[in-house]
Amino acid sequence: MDLFDIVTPLFLSLIVGGTFVGIIFGAIPGMTATMAVAVCLPLTYSLGLNNGLALLLGLYVGGISGGLVPAILLGIPGTPSSITTCFDGHPMTKAGEGEKALRIGIVASLVGGLISLLILDLFAPVLAEFAIQFSYVEKFLIILFALSVMAALSSDMLMGIFSGFLGIFISLIGTYSIESGGNGEIRLIPPGMENWLESGFSLLPVLIGLFGLAAILEEAEKGVPESMSAKDVKIGAASTFSFGIFRNQIGNLIRSSSIGTFVGILPGVGGSAASILAYTGAKTFSKHPETFGKGEPAGIVASESGNNGLTGGALVPLLSLGIPGDSTTALLIGAFTLQGVQVGPLFIGENPRTWDAMIIAMLVANFAMFGIMYFAIRFMARVVTVPKPILFPIILMMCVIGAYTINYGIMFDVWTLLIFGLFGWAAVKVGIEVAPFIIGFILGPSAEIYFVKSLESFGDLTIFFTKSWIAIFLWVLIAGSIGGSAMLARKRRMQEAFAE
Repeated sequence: MDLFDIVTPLFLSLIVGGTFVGIIFGAIPGMTATMAVAVCLPLTYSLGLNNGLALLLGLYVGGISGGLVPAILLGIPGTPSSITTCFDGHPMTKAGEGEKALRIGIVASLVGGLISLLILDLFAPVLAEFAIQFSYVEKFLIILFALSVMAALSSDMLMGIFSGFLGIFISLIGTYSIESGGNGEIRLIPPGMENWLESGFSLLPVLIGLFGLAAILEEAEKGVPESMSAKDVKIGAASTFSFGIFRNQIGNLIRSSSIGTFVGILPGVGGSAASILAYTGAKTFSKHPETFGKGEPAGIVASESGNNGLTGGALVPLLSLGIPGDSTTALLIGAFTLQGVQVGPLFIGENPRTWDAMIIAMLVANFAMFGIMYFAIRFMARVVTVPKPILFPIILMMCVIGAYTINYGIMFDVWTLLIFGLFGWAAVKVGIEVAPFIIGFILGPSAEIYFVKSLESFGDLTIFFTKSWIAIFLWVLIAGSIGGSAMLARKRRMQEAFAE
C-alpha cells in the first residue's frame, strides 16, 4: 500500500491541529483529553474514518500530555493522569526550575507514547488473530471479565459492579431486536416515550453528555476562579535542562512506560492508576526514595512516561477485542460507529488501511506533541490563563450542536445530552463510577447477543463453564479479579480501623 495514499496534507494537518487543541484542553484545569475528544467527535462525520481518527488520536495524545503544564507550574493536575506529576514538578517550579521540569516531562511523555505504540503495533494483531477463534461463549466471558476488572479496580467494588450493570441495563432500552435473539418487542420504555426510545439512547449524545456537559457542570458548581495573568505563570529563566538527565533514567523510562501500557490494556482503569503505579514503582526501585515529593526529576519521568504509555495500551483491547481500554477510547467507538465500522477481532484484518493510518497517526501525534510543547513551552504555559467564562460557553455550544446534528437533526438527542450530562454530574456525588457505566453501556448489546446466541447454540448454562479451556481460564481471571479486590478492600478497612 502506498504510504502517500494515507499521509496526505489534510491527514497530517488534522493530527497536528488535534494535538495542539488536545494540549490546550489538557493544560486547562478541569478540561481533559476525554472532553476534547467528546466535543470534537461530531466533526469527524464529514472527514471520513481515517481523517477523523487522525483528529481524535491527536486530541488523545495531546490531551494526556498537556496535563503536565498546570501540574508542574501550579500544582494543579490538568488531567487525572497527571496527579503524580504535581508531587515533584511543582516543588521544582518553586525552586526556580519550572522550565527544566516541563522539558523533563515532555521528553518522558514522548518516550512513553512511543514505547506504548510499539507494543500496540506488535501485540494487537496477535491478540486479534487469537480472538478470531472465540465462540459466542468466550466473547461473552471476555465482556464479563472486562466488567469484573473495572469493578475490582473501582474505589468501591460493589459500586463498580452496580455501575457496570446499570450501564448494561440502560443500553437494553428499546426494541428487542431479532438479531439479539428477540422478537422485535419494545422493552424498558416508560409509557408515552415509545416514539423517542424505540431504538434506545443514541451512543454519541450519551458520550458527549457524560464527558462534556457533566465536566462543565462540575466546574461551574465549583465557581469560576479568578483568571490568572501571564505574570502568574512563572518559568524559571535560570533553570537549565540537558538530555544528560536521562542517562540514569533509562530503566525508569522503560519500566514506567511498560506499566502504563499494561494498565491501559486493562479495560476501564484509566491514566490516574497508570501514573500512580509508575510513580510508586520508581520510588520503590530508587536508591534515594526520600527525595521523591521534594523535586525529584525521576518522579516526573515515571509519572509522564506512565500516563502516556496508556495511550497505545488502551487501544489494544479496543482494536483486537472491541472492548475500550479507557473512557477516551470508548469515545473512539463513536467515530467508528459514525462510519459504520465495527471494532473487534476482525477489524485489523478487514481494515488494513485504517490500521496503518492509526499507527501513523499515533506516531506523528507523539512527535507533534513533543515539537509543539518542547520548542514553544514558554508560550504553551500561558494556556492556563485562558478565562473559563469565555471557554465554557463555547464548549457548551459545541456539545449541543454536535448532539443535534450527529443524527441529522433529532431534538431528542439534545435532551439525551442534557439527561446524561446531569446524570454524569450527579453520579460522582452518589458514588456511581462513570467509566464502568459507559463501558457497560457500550458492551451491553453485544453481551446480550453473545449470551442469547450461546444458549441457542449449546442449550444450557453449563456451556459457559465447560466450553473450552479458554472459558475456564477466563472464569479463573474473573474470580481472581473479584477475590483480589475483596482482599484489598478488607486490608484497607483494617488499616483505617487501626488508624482510628
